[in-house]
Order: sequence, then structure tokens, then C-alpha cells
Amino acid sequence: MTVNNHIEAFHGLPVFDFVAAVDEGVELPDPAAVAWKIAIEYDAAKGWVERWQEFLDAVDPGRVTAVVIGEWSEDGPDSFADPLAAILGAADRLTALRGLFIGDITFEECEMSWIEMVDVTPVLTTFPLLTELVVRGSGDAAEGEGVGLQPVRHEHLRALRFESGGLPAAVPRAVTASELPALERLEFWLGVDNYGGDTTLDDLAPFLDGARFPALRHLGLQNSELQDEIAAAVAHAPVVARLDSLNLSMGVLTDQGATALLEGQPLTHLKSLDLHHHYLTDALQERLRQALPGTAIDLSEPGKPDDQWRYVAVAE
Repeated sequence: MTVNNHIEAFHGLPVFDFVAAVDEGVELPDPAAVAWKIAIEYDAAKGWVERWQEFLDAVDPGRVTAVVIGEWSEDGPDSFADPLAAILGAADRLTALRGLFIGDITFEECEMSWIEMVDVTPVLTTFPLLTELVVRGSGDAAEGEGVGLQPVRHEHLRALRFESGGLPAAVPRAVTASELPALERLEFWLGVDNYGGDTTLDDLAPFLDGARFPALRHLGLQNSELQDEIAAAVAHAPVVARLDSLNLSMGVLTDQGATALLEGQPLTHLKSLDLHHHYLTDALQERLRQALPGTAIDLSEPGKPDDQWRYVAVAE
């Protein structure tokens, strides 16, 4: 499976495609009323950096609160380095920016594993008031390339998500070593080893013991070939007692992992439990529903429990 659709909302705002609007002569909305998307199409006449500058000149950037970065490559996969430099260079004008989504790119535009992400630490160091950051892209853990992060201290970040078909272990390790006192929502799409996803259970342990990130209320450990093992670890993780929601979706969760959840600590306090894209039997799904009657459980996108070829939702 792949990322099939562009996001329609971000940071509590509807997404508005700036480039499409300008090219079609559509009137631009209030700068604070939408999440502004800047993206180009294949073989576009103007490059992404040029379109970014047009955006800064067309709106009042000081009132823009959310930005969505879409496809930036004109003729095939290209590094995010130049667009990132352009964004960072406008930091003194984007004084109200609070939400940034990097990589709203579907598989038809570029496969997840081809999205050439870079170290995004400068985003957090340059925008100290940012409250939400989403980064989509994979990396080559063996080569030390692709999506990356260094340990940082950030006082205001409340939501952080890395979407990847292969998340290098260096990223969750850097998050572990970071000081993020306001962090409420944390999600990792872990991916598979073939595309650089070398994160282990040991790398995830610091997020489960409850000692880090005292404000955390939502945890997502998703899109993994180790979903059963993750579920078993979560079943006894101290952090779960203070979560409002838990996301273990998109991976190869089977009855083994779901049974571990049921036999572990109580989960009845959770408002939501997302397990979509799974390999659970009908009987186990019903056990979950009966055990957690007050919890919204997402059990959509079921696979065949006896399927020998189980796969995560997003890899290549």
C-alpha cells in the first residue's frame, strides 16, 4: 500500500493550494484562515523555490500560521536541501508560523522511499515557537542519508510525526535525547529494513517507560514489521496509563500482538485505539470490542489472518 491522497486539513485548518490558485486566478484567502500548500508538478515551468518566493510576496507571511510543503522536484527525486534553505531564510517573515508539514507527496508523484528528505533539526532550531511538525520521507540508514534529526531542546513543540517507509533508528534516538517539555503527540511510521527502517524495540523503550515527555497524551508506533512485539511491549508500558489515545496501526499486527494487549494493563481509559491495517481474526476483533466498550477502536483495512505475505501499509 502507499500514500494515495493529499491531506485536506492540517493544524486545524483547511489546506489551500497556493500554486494552483495563482495559476487559475483564484482569489487568495486570509493568510491566517488556511494551511498554505506550496507544491509544483512534474516538469513545471517554475521551480519550487521560485514559487515559494511568489507565496511570500503574495500574502502577508507574518499572519501565516500553517504551511504544507508538497512536491518540490521538477523532474524526478531531488533533495529537500534547497527548499529547506528557502524556508529557513524566511523565518524572520514567518513570525506566526506554528505548523509545518514537509512532504505532502503521494505515490503518483514520488514513492515514499524516493522522497529525498534531509536532517530537519534546523526547522526546530530556527522556529522556536513551532507547535506541530510532520516530516514525510525515508532514509538510507547504512549511508547516513535521508531523513534525520539531532537532539534539540524546544519549549513549544506539541506534536511531532515522522512518516516513513523506513525510519532510521537515529531519528527516534534523537527524539529520546531531546528536551520537549510541551510534547503531547508523538508518532513514528517505522517502515521496513529494506528501505532503511532499522529501529529496534530497544530504540522505542524510552518512549514506553514514562520517564520522558511528561505532557505526552498520544503515542503512535506504526507501520512496522515488529507490530506484534511492539504491542507486547506497550501492554506493560508505564506511559500507557496517562495516554488518551494509542496508535499501533499500519503494521503486521496479528492475534499474538492483540492478545498481549488484552492480557496486559487496562486500556479502558483510552478514548481511541487505532489498529487499522491489521491481520486479526474476527474472533480477536470481537474480543477487543467487548473488552473496550468505551474506546473508539479502528479495526478497518483488515488483511487475511492466514496470509503468508503480510506487509506494512507504507514501505516503498
